Amino acid sequence: MMTELPLDQVRTLLAVVDEGTFDAAAAALHLTPSAVSQRIKALEQRTGRVLLQRTKPVRPTESGEVLVRFARQLVRLERDARGELGMSGAGEPTRVSVAVNADSLATWFLGALTRAPGLCFELHREDEDHTAALLREGLVMAAVTSSPDPVPGCSVRPLGRMRYLPAAAPGFAERHLDGSLRALLPAAPVVVFDRKDDFQDGFVRHLGGTAAGPLRHYVPTSEGFLDAVAAGLGWGMIPEPQAAPLLAEGRLTLLTPDDWTDLPLYWQQWKLDSPALAALAEAVAATAREALRD
Repeated sequence: MMTELPLDQVRTLLAVVDEGTFDAAAAALHLTPSAVSQRIKALEQRTGRVLLQRTKPVRPTESGEVLVRFARQLVRLERDARGELGMSGAGEPTRVSVAVNADSLATWFLGALTRAPGLCFELHREDEDHTAALLREGLVMAAVTSSPDPVPGCSVRPLGRMRYLPAAAPGFAERHLDGSLRALLPAAPVVVFDRKDDFQDGFVRHLGGTAAGPLRHYVPTSEGFLDAVAAGLGWGMIPEPQAAPLLAEGRLTLLTPDDWTDLPLYWQQWKLDSPALAALAEAVAATAREALRD
C-alpha cells in the first residue's frame, strides 16, 4: 500500500489551487501543463480521492483542502528552517496570513501586530463565524474566530469577549424607539453589516421578538457601520470600544443599559513549531487581555 505523499505532487496541487488553472500552475512551476496534470492524477490515485474540482478557477475538494493545508504548513516549516540556518534571501520577510473579523480589525487587532515586529502580515477580513473556514481550507495560518472547536490540525485558545451595545442616534431613538423596545425594535430601521450578520436579529430575539425590522441598511465596514448608526440611518449593535466615545459625546444613546451581547473570541492557529506563529500568538493574547473583557 502506498502511503507516502510525494512532496513534488503536493506542491503541484498547491500551485494549481493558488494559480487557479493547470496552465498557470505549469507556468509558475516551469513545467508543461501535461506534467502538472500527470502529477495531480498520480496524487489522486495515491490517495484514492478526487482532490480538485475542475472548475474555473480550480477549487480543492474537501480531501484536497487537507492536502492544501499540509502543503502550506510544509512551506511555512521550510521557510522557518531556512531562516534558522541563515539561508533566507536578503531582506526576505517572514509572511504570516491571518483571518480576522472586521470589528476586531477596527478596534484592537492592529495593536497586536505592532507587538510582533519583523513579520509581514497578510490579513483576510471575514465574519468571525466564518474565519475558521479559511483555516480549514488552508488559506490562512491563524484566525480570530468565534468557534471554540479547533479546526483539524489547529490549536485553540480563548481571547476574551467583545461586548456589543444596542445603540442609536438620539434623534432616531426619539422618533422610532420611544416606548417598549420589544414592541418597537422589530419595526424600526436597522443597520446590518452584511447578510451573514445576525447580531441585530439575535438581540431582538433576546428581548422576546422574532427578528429585526425589514428596513435594513447593509454597511459592510466596521467604521461605516458605526457612522451609519451615528448618522441616524438605523439602530445597531456597536462594539463597546467604538461606542464608548460617541456615547460620552452624546452622538449615540444606549437603547437599554441592562442588555447587551457578548461575543467570545478565540485564537486558532496551525499546530506548527514556528517561531513566527508563536510570536504572533503571544502578541495577540497580550493585546486581547487589555482590550477585551475576561
